[in-house]
Amino acid sequence: MQAILCPLFAILTATGALADDWPQWRGPQGDGVWRETGIIDALPDSGLTARWRMPIASGYNSPTVAEGRVYVMDRLTKPKQIERVHCFDAASGEALWSYEYARDYRDVGYTAGPRASVVIHEGLAYALGAMGDLHVFSAATGKIVWQRDLNAEYAIRMPVWGIAAAPVIYGESVIVHIGGEGACLVAFDHRTGEERWRALDDQASYSTPIIIEQAGQQVLVVWTGEHVVGLDPVSGKVHWQHAFPPKQGIISVASPVFAGSRLFLTNFFDGSLMLKLPPEQLSVTRTWYRVGASEQKTDGLHSIITTPLIIGEYIYGIDSYGEFRCLEAATGARVWEDQTVVPRARWGTAHLTPQSDKVWIFNERGDLLLTSLSPEGVTVHGRAHLIDPTRDQLNQRGGVTWSHPAYANRHVFVRNDEELACFSLAAQP
Repeated sequence: MQAILCPLFAILTATGALADDWPQWRGPQGDGVWRETGIIDALPDSGLTARWRMPIASGYNSPTVAEGRVYVMDRLTKPKQIERVHCFDAASGEALWSYEYARDYRDVGYTAGPRASVVIHEGLAYALGAMGDLHVFSAATGKIVWQRDLNAEYAIRMPVWGIAAAPVIYGESVIVHIGGEGACLVAFDHRTGEERWRALDDQASYSTPIIIEQAGQQVLVVWTGEHVVGLDPVSGKVHWQHAFPPKQGIISVASPVFAGSRLFLTNFFDGSLMLKLPPEQLSVTRTWYRVGASEQKTDGLHSIITTPLIIGEYIYGIDSYGEFRCLEAATGARVWEDQTVVPRARWGTAHLTPQSDKVWIFNERGDLLLTSLSPEGVTVHGRAHLIDPTRDQLNQRGGVTWSHPAYANRHVFVRNDEELACFSLAAQP
């Protein structure tokens, strides 16, 4: 193992408008919403010029941004197999520190690299590798604070695609979704690494848990390989659960989406499930379920990677072959379908990020789109190519860019299997 420490550089300059970091999977509140102001309302015809680009290796995990630093993980296979954690200056792209450790990938498909986003919280950086290595660093220096080999300690029944769910911080705990025996979820003291609780004997999926409020309490919602479960994030006690067994193997990637009393889940083979979480009690009921006859004859939404959006009474998401769809939230009935945002292809992927009254979409071709979504359709206000598809993540259709972007401090940060890039989306003063 090796840590490389470099001097810190200046952080991004603050302005009068609201600016936010992106310190965890799907942003500050874990809901995929970009709440910053002072953002451009149109993409220039000339496109966007990168503020900086830095070389990295392959990996699926998305960048995260906190206190002027950008974090990302990758993997090298020669001369030996290693996973790496990197920290860059957000303003300049300058490398600040990196940490590497040897880790062979065994019985894991799609070996391009780590899946889970690095989470930044109270000066610490939590990095979870594809085989279950959990390292916690000083976010500023890269010095290790604590570490655990979760595969060795918890007898993980390794998912086909490895460990993918990002760590979740709640109170004094960091919670991981790993699928250990009697320990599908495990919570550790976020500063010391001491185990606080473990829960469930389910296999893990690839879906990152979310924290919601129900019946006046905070509830940890996790979509495991077998159930949708609501737990007490302090103790791991199960409040409720709903069976959702897979039809053709565990393939749940998208995070659950919660809005009002609705909890929506979707995956490639199993279609769409809408649950109701009553606001007055800790319980769950099924509202509707839709699944098509096959992966090409789908009903509702069969998403592989894209976490959908619920806006008002409608759901927006990407279906199994890249079909961009709008559904009625009440019934799952299809309102419209569009094929201009993502080219048609098996496992077609785009990431949808609402900001103000628009939705930013980053698709698997490396294009950033500024759109408006409504029951009438999708309106594309502009499109800019940011980064080229690469083949390590998927050696088909010329490669893909499947990693979720980070939106922070009026910039967007994107990666492929070769580079990490930063673009300004700040409105001119």
